[in-house]
Amino acid sequence: MSDTPTPGPAPDALELAALLCSRVCHDLISPVGAIVNGLEVLDDNPKPEDKEFALDLIRKSARTASARLQFCRLAFGAAGSAGAQIDLGDAQNMARGHLEDAKTKIEWNLPRILLPKNKVKLLLNMLVIAQQTIPRGGVLTVDQVSEGDTLGFRVNAAGLNARLPQNIVTMLSAEHAGNVDAHAVQPYYTRLLAEACGLRVVMAAEDAAVVVTASSTVVAVEQG
Repeated sequence: MSDTPTPGPAPDALELAALLCSRVCHDLISPVGAIVNGLEVLDDNPKPEDKEFALDLIRKSARTASARLQFCRLAFGAAGSAGAQIDLGDAQNMARGHLEDAKTKIEWNLPRILLPKNKVKLLLNMLVIAQQTIPRGGVLTVDQVSEGDTLGFRVNAAGLNARLPQNIVTMLSAEHAGNVDAHAVQPYYTRLLAEACGLRVVMAAEDAAVVVTASSTVVAVEQG
């Protein structure tokens, strides 16, 4: 008898919404908590140097929280009415605000065009899961795959000790179903977005990088 647990049912609409809300809350807890800590320091009548430290912490954390909220609104939210289109230039600005820091940079090789909102949401979610493969930072290079109705994306994540998380690879697979928790909802939702766009999304190792590709005909890449 196999010790492998039997996969449970895929999450229904209510559970998926709850999992995505948990993911958003997770992203916001850290900067919001830092703002609260800074305010507590100010409430204690601090010394001038402590006051300046607290104000600087509040400013930086507020900017971070704002950037994450804007990104999550587009990556997970309704982002306009059904059939709405989104400017890739706006998506680029939100991606940079949320993902770029001292360690991680984005090379954006996409034209500034309007795309259906689900394709833009797909791209932003691909960037998030690609970033998870370079925990020490690196470069996320974004390129276009194909054109027209079959337009897709390729995100190359290159960095020191880039790794291929098997759990993400599994969640992106159309053969996987069930056992989706708050930690796994990101790649699962990315797969659902790709399917809604008529695309297939895969993650694979390529040389010293990890590549996430969404296209109508994904060529299998040998995992190194």
